[in-house]
Amino acid sequence: MFFMKKKEKPKEELAIPKEEKKEGLFSQVKGMLYGAAVHGVTRHALKTRMYFEHMFMLITLGDLLGIPILPPYYSLRILPYVVPQIKTWKRRMLKERDLTDIMY
Repeated sequence: MFFMKKKEKPKEELAIPKEEKKEGLFSQVKGMLYGAAVHGVTRHALKTRMYFEHMFMLITLGDLLGIPILPPYYSLRILPYVVPQIKTWKRRMLKERDLTDIMY
């Protein structure tokens, strides 16, 4: 700026918007109620996703468990997408189940 001294530099404000600086009691209660209302839906969606992933892995890699569902040609084409998950999937499938596992 032309009217400022050369040694003086303009002060920069923080990049935090004003809405985030002041949160009132109403917005905190609103967020808590929203979280409480959506928790069940989110948990159900994650559980459904888990079941779909189990089925996808079973269809593509069922040969590892002795259940040939897809021909090997198609399984090999899908293999690059499932390689990172093979170890955990096998552990989940072969794990002993208990009554308390169903509750969660």
